[in-house]
Amino acid sequence: MVQLFEIQETPLVLDEVVQKVVRRECGAIATFIGTVRELTHGKRTLKLEYQAYKPMAIKMLEQIGKEVEEKWPGATVAITHRVGTLDITDIAVIIAVSTPHRKAAYEANEYAMERIKQIVPIWKKEFWEDGTKWIGDQLEKTPYPEGVPNLGGKKND
Repeated sequence: MVQLFEIQETPLVLDEVVQKVVRRECGAIATFIGTVRELTHGKRTLKLEYQAYKPMAIKMLEQIGKEVEEKWPGATVAITHRVGTLDITDIAVIIAVSTPHRKAAYEANEYAMERIKQIVPIWKKEFWEDGTKWIGDQLEKTPYPEGVPNLGGKKND
């Protein structure tokens, strides 16, 4: 059985994710590849660390898949997110969406990425030349007052 939604610790491979959504009835596959960038608001990033509560993260990715299928009938989505330490240019996430027509594939792919940032419990730690910081939620709107995510009372740092 094909696992459409995964959290993995090894480098991501685009073709492996795309092959999960290839279907004869679809005329379009849109992909999104999220990579680690070096500069954010002029600040140099050296590397990132992602951590996830995997069972819940996968459940939320599955929910996104259901939402996509409801909003764009005939769509199939596969999402793989990487956790662990990532260097600059490493791939952090791949989303592949197949649909009968191209416009729906573009729209569904963008929707999936925004929903990942909204609901999937994945945390990011940024390493800069002058320090480190856990970034709040993926929308970067919820700070961590203690500097680290609270995972049920135990610190994650």
